[in-house]
Order: sequence, then C-alpha cells, then structure tokens
Amino acid sequence: MPDPADPAVPVPPGLPALHREVRLARRVGGAALTERHFTVAEVPVPRPGPGQVLVRTRLMAVTAATRTRMTAAPLPMPSFEPGRPLSGAAIGEVVAAPGGDPAPGDLVHHPCGWREYAAVDRDRVRRLAPDALPFPAAHLSQGATAWGALRRAAGVREGDTVFVSGAAGGVGSLAGQLARRLGAGRVVGSTGSAAKAARLRAELGYDATVVRGAGPIEEQLRAAAPEGIDVLLDTVGGEQLRAALAVARPDARFALVGALSSQLGGGGMSCPVELDSAVIITRRIALRGFGLHAHPDLPAEWTAEFGRGLRDGSLVFPHTVLRGIEQAPRALCELTSGRHVGSVLVEV
Repeated sequence: MPDPADPAVPVPPGLPALHREVRLARRVGGAALTERHFTVAEVPVPRPGPGQVLVRTRLMAVTAATRTRMTAAPLPMPSFEPGRPLSGAAIGEVVAAPGGDPAPGDLVHHPCGWREYAAVDRDRVRRLAPDALPFPAAHLSQGATAWGALRRAAGVREGDTVFVSGAAGGVGSLAGQLARRLGAGRVVGSTGSAAKAARLRAELGYDATVVRGAGPIEEQLRAAAPEGIDVLLDTVGGEQLRAALAVARPDARFALVGALSSQLGGGGMSCPVELDSAVIITRRIALRGFGLHAHPDLPAEWTAEFGRGLRDGSLVFPHTVLRGIEQAPRALCELTSGRHVGSVLVEV
C-alpha cells in the first residue's frame, strides 16, 4: 500500500488529513468482551494505489465473526493483530478511484469497516444500485446467509417444521420470516430471553420458541415441535444441535452456518459436539455446512428477493444503529452480550 505521506499519490480536494479507525488493543480470551479490548486511533487518511479505490465508510456491520477473530484460537481466517485495525462488512461512498470504475460518488459494499476511510482493492468492492433496496442499511443484513442456507442447503419444502437456533441474531431474525416465505408450516426459534422470544413470535415469523436457561433444550423443543423437525438452521451448535438431532424426523436436512456457543466464549470456530451416528443413519439425516463465500451469485439473488419483500411489507429488517465510529466497540460488546434483536450496525 502506498505511503499516506507520499506526495506523488494524488489526494482528492477537500479530504481531511486524518481519520479514525478502531484497533484491537489486546486479544480476547475466555473472559467477557469489554471496551478495554479496543482503541480508537487517529491516523492519516490513506491514499489509493494502483488497482485501489478510496472509500468513505457510511455504515458498518458488527457481527459475531469479529469477536471470533479477536482471539488467538486457530481459525480458518486470519485473526486480528493487536495494534492493527479491525475490519468487516461496510457500505461506503467512493471518493477517489484512479481508473474511474467504480466512480467517485458510487455507493459500494466493501470489507474494510471499522474505519472512516479505507483504500480498498478494486476487486473487493461491489457497486450497489441506488434503487436495489429501499435504504442503504439493508445491504448489511445477514439475510443472504439465511436465504442460502434455507433454500439451497436445507431445501425447505411446503409444510416443513423448521427450527432456527440463535433466532434473534442477524441471521435468525430473518430466517423465521424466510422459512415461512419458502412454505414452512411451523417455525420454531431459540433465543436467550423471554422478551426476545415474545418478539420472535409477534413480529418475526416464529410460531414457538425455546429459551436458553428455561429448562433442557431438548424438552422445550419437543414441546414446541411435538411431531419433530424437518429442517434445522443452526447458528449455535452444542446442546442445541444435539437437541435438534434428537427430535429430527426421517430425511431431515440440517444447514450449519455458525457455532456461537463456542465463538462468543472465546473458543474460536471449534465447537466439538458428540452426535449419535445411529440416529443420523437410521433417520437419514443430512448435515451440511453452508458458507456464503462459496455462493458468489447469492448476494444478487438475495438483494432482489429482499427488495421485493421490504417494498411490499412481507419482510422486515430488524436492526439497531449506533452513531459514531467511537460507538463501534460498545456495539460489539452489546451484540455479544445478547442485548439486541437482529443486526447491529454503526453509522460512521
């Protein structure tokens, strides 16, 4: 990357000399995440080099994956380094683009949130059509994961009973609505409080809920789905995955997209679970991992579906917005403590 102080690199007029970025102050172990794990630094605004564009971030997403990458646990992606900025999905406006495509003024999706300005490789930004969704924040939903897992990995069918673990999160808060949209006959979700459970049932497509800490998960799930489940969208793992297997119907399809039971506890992505192979074999249960990165065509498909649903009122996007990049550490702490329903965003 070019030296920000190099006068040979052109700077668009009107840009500030400095901007703020959020850095990892120290790695997170098994203890609770606090704002002491972050620092907000003021640094020179970067300048775009060959093949890069300079983006002014407007909104950024805060997700459990960020918390996971703040540990030293072995991961399938790079961990964040102390003293270096964090990163994540963001929406921003192009302010400089040597080569002209995308052009200054274009709204783009980019992976370098947690900072006010970012010099991003051109092939890592995706131009957003101004009328694709009713409002920019919707581009930061995690609905593409829910849509792909339910439609492509699990193949929800008419009349299915669907169980979504972690139903109040960014994926789960849309998954209940989408399961219903795909024809599910009954949708059950798990969450961490009675208040969230009530909202899931009243607003987000769930017929019944399982509340962590209100008794054994398997017993609650059997009561909520007395005839068993046909589909699992699992964001949690652990006890909830075991419970889903215990109540699965023959030919059930499981889509696994996360391991929050380990991720939020400092265990990284590793989430060992003892499964009964006899149950899997005799009931012909299909378990399939799902990752959005393996489906590059899915964001466009999801955007079209989401846009239709938001405009006709058949879908809603639960989200919370905190304002100011200095609020980003607080936003992640609140997300990991289960304070919010839906996606958590920061307006930069």
